[in-house]
Amino acid sequence: MEALELLVNRTSSPMLQAPAPTDAQLELMLKAAARAPDHGSLRPYRFLKIEGEGLNELGELFLSVSLAENADLAEAQINKLRNMPLRAPMILVAIAVTQEHPKVPKSEQIITAGCAAQAVIQAASAQGVGAMWRSGDLAFNPRVAEGLGLANNEEIIGFVYLGTAVKEKPVPAVDTSSLVSDWPSRG
Repeated sequence: MEALELLVNRTSSPMLQAPAPTDAQLELMLKAAARAPDHGSLRPYRFLKIEGEGLNELGELFLSVSLAENADLAEAQINKLRNMPLRAPMILVAIAVTQEHPKVPKSEQIITAGCAAQAVIQAASAQGVGAMWRSGDLAFNPRVAEGLGLANNEEIIGFVYLGTAVKEKPVPAVDTSSLVSDWPSRG
């Protein structure tokens, strides 16, 4: 797939199934992540790979964290929490790893981590692998971060679900007219 065609036609794949990306495909995704814009070459990101039984364990973590905050969850909500990670055969947890730096503020380091996650998604798409960036309350819950073993200077920026798309999603038309304006404004 040509680069510009990929960039303007990529869509998220919310319904994923096995197989997961191969080791070779994942390696290319991580090489793409390593090319994210990175002021100071700090590489302020890393990924946790979760697959197999780890997906069930992540579901149990989601459930335990949610029950700690609300012990009265309905059975349907309990099942939903347990099954959330099972929507794909592999999940990469995208993690910002920030540090004090005199020229690179924390916010810029988090943006770099987001660019690395986006590069993973683009590289997945280029290889025919379905991908979906998911977040939500659990992605930003400190108990989830603790359960995943994150350090104090780390935070989850999203869960990148990876697998084989169940069906192709149509590419919606995009109106770019509201994305840019002139400065100083003319007229």
